Amino acid sequence: MKKQQWIGVVLVVLVLGFSLTGWYCANKGEKALIVESKFQPEDVSLSFDSTQVAAFYAKYPKLVLYKTQAVALYQKSQYNFIWYDKKGRKETAEVIYNKMNNLFEEGVQAKVPYKDILDGLFQKTSSKPNVDVELFLTNYYFYYTNKVLQGIDDTKVEELGWYLPRKKLSYVQYLDSLLVDPKLIDNKEQLIGQYYKLKTVLQKYRAIEQNGGWTAIITPDDFKQLKPNDSSDLVMQIRNRLFLTSDIETDSKSAVYDESLQQAILKYKQRNGFSADKIILPKHIAEMNVSISDRIKTIMVNMERCRWISTDLTKAKEFIVVNIPSYRLTYFKEGKAALVSNVVVGTSLNETVIFSGMMSYIVFSPYWNVPTSIKNKEILPAIKKNPNYLAKHNMEWNGNNIRQKPGPNNSLGLVKFLFPNSNNIYLHDTPAKSLFSQEKRAFSHGCIRVEKPKELAKLILEGNPNWTPEKIDAAMSGGKEKWHTLKNQIPVYIGYFTAWVDDEGTINFHKDIYERDNALAMLLLEE
Repeated sequence: MKKQQWIGVVLVVLVLGFSLTGWYCANKGEKALIVESKFQPEDVSLSFDSTQVAAFYAKYPKLVLYKTQAVALYQKSQYNFIWYDKKGRKETAEVIYNKMNNLFEEGVQAKVPYKDILDGLFQKTSSKPNVDVELFLTNYYFYYTNKVLQGIDDTKVEELGWYLPRKKLSYVQYLDSLLVDPKLIDNKEQLIGQYYKLKTVLQKYRAIEQNGGWTAIITPDDFKQLKPNDSSDLVMQIRNRLFLTSDIETDSKSAVYDESLQQAILKYKQRNGFSADKIILPKHIAEMNVSISDRIKTIMVNMERCRWISTDLTKAKEFIVVNIPSYRLTYFKEGKAALVSNVVVGTSLNETVIFSGMMSYIVFSPYWNVPTSIKNKEILPAIKKNPNYLAKHNMEWNGNNIRQKPGPNNSLGLVKFLFPNSNNIYLHDTPAKSLFSQEKRAFSHGCIRVEKPKELAKLILEGNPNWTPEKIDAAMSGGKEKWHTLKNQIPVYIGYFTAWVDDEGTINFHKDIYERDNALAMLLLEE
């Protein structure tokens, strides 16, 4: 072989040798890389077999309530993992897990099914997708939105006599937002503002409970009342009790009913629906002796009621709210309370219905068209006893019906406000003004009597040149029925809240006049 040919062969061999060596090393490196990354998230499947969903519910049947929502969610995502990505378990998964650990902060007391199982799984797994953890988180997400954001279902709410409309929300769509920004779960615009105020007070009352709560105030058998400047061991007990609920800033331990305690009593009475005077009676002591656990239950019950109210309510330019237990009407304009008025509501036998309507008419100097039930049960028997009953009460026959003529003694007073509804409930004036000074104001047949009807009419018609204050006064005292159709209808909401936090952050408790709290509390514990 010639020297040049030999050199060429050597070069070819060397080149091939280096090439093969390079190929081998490169592939050896790739093999090593594959081995090292075999369990890396990038190579883990981010989807799972749809049959595993059925297997999950067979194993954990207490979660089947959320199966329809979960299946719809996974069908939408083509059974891809929702709570995992290529980096491992998402931040939103941790957020939901933490929320489930702290449901008590939201006033939810129900026991979470299988929570101990998820606790174990959650601690053992983090980065590698786990189907059971995935499905637990999805079901607990719907559990959370159901308990905290939605509340009990419409059917049960209506069984409790609550007919205010509820806004339908898509919690699947809400989850899409949470997965992008987990902090949205703490957005305080998901529920009405009152919910978050009650939540804050709930934390305060739970702290009081953890510190021992308060003991019952012991009164002598012959106790009748305490007046300012009286001295008694009873005063010391009352002072301590009001100190615990921040009605008085300091507990001086004084046995004298002094000025500081007098102011505290006024505050306490105002927020508990009592007449604003400084006399302490047995009924006031009885209210102070309501246990801390019962107060917490009341707060939780009213947090639940807040879940039923659409956040759209407070977005209206103007609206009227009547809270039955507090016997109070508030007319909001541009987000502020333009008028607050005491009201009289239905008795326990003639309960005012919890619903909403659109105020459409104001009727000045109205007739009172006597309802058939009142005609049959009250007026016809009265006519039998006294044939002059109708004339005596300024009433007359109107066909087969009876009506009362306009005038100052008309049962509807001088003006009524109509929001047409099947319950035949409306707002109106009344000649029985003394009833507004009573602490308990459940006297009507179901309609709502307003202490400040003239002020309400003037505010509603404010800015209308055809209805100056003078013309309103004239129409109310004119003795002739006159209707006005509102150009802009006003939403009217009649609600039932036995606990309410005011703008200063003070909790107000009201008597459960229709005895509805316990039924709701029992329902919440069953959930």
